[in-house]
Amino acid sequence: MSRVGRLPIEVPASATVTVSDNVVRVKGPKGELEQVVSGRLDVVQEEGRVLVERRTDEPVDRSLHGLTRTLIFNMVTGVTAGFEKVLEIQGVGYRAILREKNLELQLGYSNPRIVEAPEGIEFEVPVPTRVIVRGCDKQKVGQVAADIRHIRKPDPYKGKGVRYRDEYVRRKAGKAIK
Repeated sequence: MSRVGRLPIEVPASATVTVSDNVVRVKGPKGELEQVVSGRLDVVQEEGRVLVERRTDEPVDRSLHGLTRTLIFNMVTGVTAGFEKVLEIQGVGYRAILREKNLELQLGYSNPRIVEAPEGIEFEVPVPTRVIVRGCDKQKVGQVAADIRHIRKPDPYKGKGVRYRDEYVRRKAGKAIK
């Protein structure tokens, strides 16, 4: 049996989980999310807990068991506490500015790059060299942060660019002088 899949998901009082026709909906103070669950699995609600059970021991069912439990757990965590990714900008003249809900990035290109906030995502710029991406959907937060990082990846020679907080950028040596 899957070690992850058999763990119960504790649902806080501020969140509500509803299961109907292989669709799990989670509603909380930060938002509302829904996930379609495979018909090969059963999602059972108990008193303040949600369990994911599989019917057979086939490899497909075993692989979906832990995945489904983790997706539902991330939905419950997202609507109650939320998720965030912190990006740091390094480089002379590189900075971020918040314009209404959109993010304007000056990253050494001739024109600033504008990143529009998708639905359910919000940006925060506490310092011009730091961007915080927040939201209740873990997948969407990670994708938006990856898209921002992709605009100017960290340079291995000078270290300039957009990186995740605590990301280690391996530096390369420049040209050797004879």
